[in-house]
Amino acid sequence: MIRKFRQTFIGDRAFYKRVLAVAVPIMVQTGITNFVSLLDNIMVGRIGTEQMSGVAIVNQLFFVYYLCIFGGFAGAGIFTAQYFGADDQQGVRHTFRYKLWMGAILFVLALAVFGGFGKTLIGLYLNGSEDGGDLAAALDYALGYLRIAIIGLPAFTAVQAYANTLRECGETVVPMRAGLAAVGVNLAFNYLLIYGKFGFPQLGVRGAAIATVLSRYVEMAIVVLWTHRHPDKCPYIRGVYRTVRVPLHLVRRYFVTGSPLLVNEALWSLGMAMLTQCYSLRGLNVVAANNIASTVSNVFNVVFFAMGDAIAILVGQHLGAERYKEARDEDNKIIAFAIAIAAAVALVIFSTSSLFPEIYNTTPEAKHIAAQFLMAQALVTPQIALLHTTYFTLRSGGKTVVTFLFDSVFMWVASVPIAFALSRWTDLYVIWIFLLVQAADLIKCVIGVVLVKKGVWMHNIVKNPS
Repeated sequence: MIRKFRQTFIGDRAFYKRVLAVAVPIMVQTGITNFVSLLDNIMVGRIGTEQMSGVAIVNQLFFVYYLCIFGGFAGAGIFTAQYFGADDQQGVRHTFRYKLWMGAILFVLALAVFGGFGKTLIGLYLNGSEDGGDLAAALDYALGYLRIAIIGLPAFTAVQAYANTLRECGETVVPMRAGLAAVGVNLAFNYLLIYGKFGFPQLGVRGAAIATVLSRYVEMAIVVLWTHRHPDKCPYIRGVYRTVRVPLHLVRRYFVTGSPLLVNEALWSLGMAMLTQCYSLRGLNVVAANNIASTVSNVFNVVFFAMGDAIAILVGQHLGAERYKEARDEDNKIIAFAIAIAAAVALVIFSTSSLFPEIYNTTPEAKHIAAQFLMAQALVTPQIALLHTTYFTLRSGGKTVVTFLFDSVFMWVASVPIAFALSRWTDLYVIWIFLLVQAADLIKCVIGVVLVKKGVWMHNIVKNPS
């Protein structure tokens, strides 16, 4: 029995080397980006609770846009990985053009929503008690940050179109390097513009927004220039702009496969925003504490989140080449690896939960709640790793309708109603609300494991579109 377990869930050195070759650059890029978000958060948090809360609320709204972009590109990305596995460069070219169109459409929609309803959306998070600060001041800081930071969204969108295609074709180092450069720019200008160092104006929250925008465009320039200067490594980029046309039958295939992912990411991110809004009813201290805890845990979570990307790339390429036995074998081992890593991450988060909140210039109550949020987050971290990897497994074979039901439908049928009811109709402490919402996800864990074990995801969508 032990031998069978080892054969099923534990790989050899070559396997882990192959997985880490894909995952580590993604971990580094995402980890550094999230670490800078943490430092950005700390820098703004050193000014005051209202400033930090205002920026956190805008970033929660941007999070919805970011996930819409990920979802909008993900359907085409499934095809990209399988086209690459089948050595079909023209197919990769078509998916890249589709991403550009999808990104442009989503950006225009986001501009209309944020431009027309930004103040209203921010206000939804500022209707609790003022025990942690001035709600009107937090609203002003949020609006000032939003008006500047929105300028960086086109660059973010372009980076995702280029970087995702590079990763899906096995090139993970270049996006990592671009991310590192962006991090340097962001950190430097955060310091200069938030606090007014070395003769620069002291702009506070607006300085943080400017630094973010600059970093986005630096990252875009690096990824775009490298891709076009290396057509030998990115053959699909040759002639990619000779036309922006994508054959209509392919648009239909990409959209039919990807639209559940787009809707899923949109609904899921809106669900997460709704959960945050429910927690915010407990006061501005909770808004600040949840922001601190989320930013800190995101730094650690990239370690196992990258395993989802490894599944999308490695398993997707096996499926594209119709190596189904290898796809199942590597998928089992990556899932087990991710859960083991998550358990280690959970220990680190739990043991350091009281340290990070002390860095912030906020109220003692906000710091105390933040530490509790981090401990609660640590308890559910292995569960999140299992959910994340089973989700990407189902997605790798094009089972996007299943993932839609598995992810966002469950969010709105179970998670959001639980948080909504408990936050409005009870006096339950916010940490218990958080844990009860997470406990509901155990149902998803069972469903995900069953679907993965049955192999409903082992499907080549390039050669067998049905």
